[in-house]
Amino acid sequence: MLLNLVITLIVVGVLLWLVNTYIPMDPKIKQILNVVVVIVVIVWLLQLFGVLGAIGIR
Repeated sequence: MLLNLVITLIVVGVLLWLVNTYIPMDPKIKQILNVVVVIVVIVWLLQLFGVLGAIGIR
């Protein structure tokens, strides 16, 4: 489980870095994208560790 968690976080981080580096877009849109991805990852981690109840988003 811990290995899957680490691999998933690395993949998400690399994908976000690739998008930020190689896809030209307005800095405001990049900032919004980064914030959304970070919030989604935090909610996913809270659900994974049982801190946050099941929201029903799968």
